[in-house]
Amino acid sequence: MPLLEHSHKPRDIAKRLGRGPKVSYLRDWVYGGIDGTVTTFAIMAGVVGANLSSTVVVILGVANLLADGFSMAAGNFTGTKAEHDEYEQLRRMEERHIELAPEGEREEIRQIFRAKGFEGDALDTVVRVLTKHRSSWIETMMREEHGLPSVVRSPIHAALYTFVAFVLCGSVPLLPYLLGLEHPEWPSAIMTGATFFAIGSFRSRWSPKPWWLAGFETLAIGMLAAGVAFAVGSLLKGLA
Repeated sequence: MPLLEHSHKPRDIAKRLGRGPKVSYLRDWVYGGIDGTVTTFAIMAGVVGANLSSTVVVILGVANLLADGFSMAAGNFTGTKAEHDEYEQLRRMEERHIELAPEGEREEIRQIFRAKGFEGDALDTVVRVLTKHRSSWIETMMREEHGLPSVVRSPIHAALYTFVAFVLCGSVPLLPYLLGLEHPEWPSAIMTGATFFAIGSFRSRWSPKPWWLAGFETLAIGMLAAGVAFAVGSLLKGLA
């Protein structure tokens, strides 16, 4: 029997479902990690292309880590908070509609599940069971009518995951400069490429793509951004 992602024994199923759906912050971690690495390395590539000193690299790199990392976290907080507020507004609307127009809401449930192929007694049973419990009724309307999940991500957690990933991954290109290596450019480029590949490979755990393909895809995106920054720095180095 092939290895599955989780057990299907009745006891294990009950335990897993009893915990409820998981809230995933994967996209916040990947988003912060990739952007932190890309922006920091791109700034460094631009500085190196302009033939500026390692001190300038460190100053601009650290400034980017803190300022841009905070900016991204704040933006993610605001965006996730907007999603949270939208969810609460629609939930309250559904609660009010069920209270004031229950038959109309039952008809919505009926039409939703008729479109899924239910009919006759089976359709009547589904409508009766779902509208018997107010919480399941509201959750069904939120999911089926508005396309919203049953759990909502925390804006604070989303912002923290973004900021931590941004700082941790974005610090990698700076390490050779902070360690005072004599020629930090190539070690920084190699370590940055490895970080891009690692982030992409990690992302493949939740993607149908092979790990190596996801890794090379992220590596290519990151190096393209760095190449653009290096080219701009080279073109404008006469202004420094």
